[in-house]
Amino acid sequence: MVEAVPLISFFLYAFTAIFVIVNPINALFTFVSMTSGYPEKMKNLYAKKAILLATGVAIFFAIAGSLVLEFLGISVDSLRVAGGILLFTIGYNMMTAKMNQNVTQAEIDESQEKDFWVFPIAIPLLCGPGLISTVIVLMGGSSSLTNDITIIVSIMLVFAITYVGFYFSRKISKYLGYTGTLVITRLLGLFLAAIAVGMITLGLYNIFKLFIAGTF
Repeated sequence: MVEAVPLISFFLYAFTAIFVIVNPINALFTFVSMTSGYPEKMKNLYAKKAILLATGVAIFFAIAGSLVLEFLGISVDSLRVAGGILLFTIGYNMMTAKMNQNVTQAEIDESQEKDFWVFPIAIPLLCGPGLISTVIVLMGGSSSLTNDITIIVSIMLVFAITYVGFYFSRKISKYLGYTGTLVITRLLGLFLAAIAVGMITLGLYNIFKLFIAGTF
């Protein structure tokens, strides 16, 4: 029971970090706008494909991310700082209602007649640079196999929730409306900015320690 509390705390931290960066509510409204002319059955099929692809990409980078960093010669702490700055920018845009900055309207219009569930829904809306850097940093800071599994479970749980949201997207969008979406998105942006500050602070602190020790 003594180890249960730290594990639960780590799960809550990992789940919250992944959830706010995926931002299912914002993704839901983009998905609704891009599937407005499709039958319910086809819409749900595209939702399943997009979620599976985004989940697969996120899990891949969670597992292989350390190898990618090692190949490129990038330390986890350097990624913490860079990823933290990226997440803070995204969080700031969410708080100021500047949503979907990674996808332009022209790109959305162009992808309407193509595999839009791949781009822009799965990538980069659900699984973009922010999520990729987040899962790599989480895995890099993990100290046990249990924590690694917890991160993978968190990824799968967040995307399972996102799929449920996509499945009922039309009902949810009518219920929340534009104002409700803005309120939730701004709150998530605040949480994301706070997580980003923590990542930047920890990364700079560790880099400073290595610099003082002469090993950076």
